[in-house]
Amino acid sequence: MEFTVSLGKIIKEFSLEIIYTPKDPKDVLVSVPDYNRPGLELTGYLDYFDKNRILIIGKKEYYYFERMSPEERTESLDKFLSLAPPAMIFCRSLQPFDEIKTVAAMYGVAILVSQEPTSELTASLVNFLNVELAPRVTRHGVLVEVYGEGLLLMGDSGIGKSETAVELIKRGHRLIADDAVEIRRVSNKTLVGSSPENIRHFIELRGIGIINARRLYGMGAVKMTEKIDMVINLEIWDNNKIYDRMGMDTEFMEILGNKVPTITIPVKPGRNLAVIIEAAAMNNRQKKMGYNAAKELLSNLGMAYDVDESSGKTKIGWE
Repeated sequence: MEFTVSLGKIIKEFSLEIIYTPKDPKDVLVSVPDYNRPGLELTGYLDYFDKNRILIIGKKEYYYFERMSPEERTESLDKFLSLAPPAMIFCRSLQPFDEIKTVAAMYGVAILVSQEPTSELTASLVNFLNVELAPRVTRHGVLVEVYGEGLLLMGDSGIGKSETAVELIKRGHRLIADDAVEIRRVSNKTLVGSSPENIRHFIELRGIGIINARRLYGMGAVKMTEKIDMVINLEIWDNNKIYDRMGMDTEFMEILGNKVPTITIPVKPGRNLAVIIEAAAMNNRQKKMGYNAAKELLSNLGMAYDVDESSGKTKIGWE
């Protein structure tokens, strides 16, 4: 599914000055998370020119235009603006020539001006577009930040995800989303979760109803977005199931093609889920930093371990 972001949102995000727009910027849609800085295009070579990208004009391109005569500028611009890219942004408050305004109006290309240097604007623009246009999926669950780790709590309805989130908030951690978590793949290694705007900061607690975490617990209790570092599956304790007691092997869940470490925590009366989840968050951070408590314990006990390449499981034995 292809996602788009309106030019109006880009203008607001980067405080761009509008010189010309063919229509309401909200109706001009950008669908490519990249930009063009015309080089060979200025000479007429357009074989690999992507007309869906925003054009960025820096000092290099601007002073190249300045050396041209008005007729040469018109001819050069006509060749690639006729392909109707969504917008042309001039950096460093450079003001477009009259010929640029004329040709842009002819083909309906918006002209904008930014005060930012070219490198800073392009870096910020790509980051912004990567998030706004990222592939996304909505999953049922709760996303919380615990000790800087983004934890996605998943499980059947009524398992206690929202109640656990409230307990974590009271312990100083932060809520990102309850019930519906919108997950975006912003890179091949990074997933970012957020809440749909219409239910942001609301939590449903059975027996109480709907509460607003931001109003009830303050601004420090919520956050807009968070990277997803681990998935925690909550399930009712099954006496017939063998749960992982060592933590030697790391299991993964695939979301939008990215693999996220995942653990399963059995739920039964008497277990303090908030404390367990705090420990899981800190343990996950330690593993990312290269420390595994289970491996140290086995080493202290004089036991050897080896990873089976076929199954990915760890075999444990005496040295």
